[in-house]
Amino acid sequence: MSLAKKMINEWKAYLWIILGSFITALSINVFMVPYKIAPGGVSGIATVIYYLSGERFPVGLTMLVLNVPLFIAGWRYIGGKFALRTLFSTIFLSFAIDGTEKFTRYFVESYLTKPGHFPSTPDLLLYSIFGGFMMGVGLGIVFRWGATTGGTDLGARIVNHFIPNLTMGQLLLFIDTSVIILAAVAFQSFQLALYAIVTLFVSSKVIDALLEGVNFAKAVFIISDNSELIAERILKDLDRGVTGLKGTGMYTGHDKKVLLCVLHRGQLPTLKEIVRDVDNRAFIILTDIREVLGEGFKTYEQ
Repeated sequence: MSLAKKMINEWKAYLWIILGSFITALSINVFMVPYKIAPGGVSGIATVIYYLSGERFPVGLTMLVLNVPLFIAGWRYIGGKFALRTLFSTIFLSFAIDGTEKFTRYFVESYLTKPGHFPSTPDLLLYSIFGGFMMGVGLGIVFRWGATTGGTDLGARIVNHFIPNLTMGQLLLFIDTSVIILAAVAFQSFQLALYAIVTLFVSSKVIDALLEGVNFAKAVFIISDNSELIAERILKDLDRGVTGLKGTGMYTGHDKKVLLCVLHRGQLPTLKEIVRDVDNRAFIILTDIREVLGEGFKTYEQ
């Protein structure tokens, strides 16, 4: 890859990180801090400190201070490009939260809680769900482009580096539980803790969807005595590639060719019709696929 292309990719990554951090900042300012919803993380701790201090310590600045030791740990264990991007994202998020605080407060007071626009009594369940979705989108974008926003996000990324079997969403859900308990005690509200759990759950699912993809494709295994004819029809009628795998029937001892085909869900009815027409005794196995990279599907990124 040429130097110019590397520079373009790097700028592209930082632009996406800015967008993701900004979306996260808006979700915190609009749907969480005003209603004392603290869905874990450094932002949750900062929200607790903000209210316990009589609103003297800005949420963004507090998050930046709390992130320092975690960032040092992240630099030590991961380092390089990831740490630089995380430093940038952490600082930008903190300034975005404090920088948009007055605007978002005006928006909340003028629209979200003003009769005639929204109910005068906030619908905390709706806010916790949409806030979690918005935060998940923001954090998912940041994670996807090789950074975190610090806090337990960074802690989850460090753990994920050593235990890749656990997803980022699962790690965040586990780590942030203790922060939710702290907020529940500080605000003396079990109800707010439940709303925070809803927000955290929604955000973790959105993060996983953005990082790992959603179930938009199917993998199909076809076992038939007429595999050659079925493969020919799939190639012609569906314009999909087919791979022949060697298989052996353990009961009969006969060798058979197992067909593997990856296709969009909308093509399943046509594929079933093809198999039925060629061999109505064929064995078909369908399975969901989280993400497919390659020709006919998504292109490789980064």
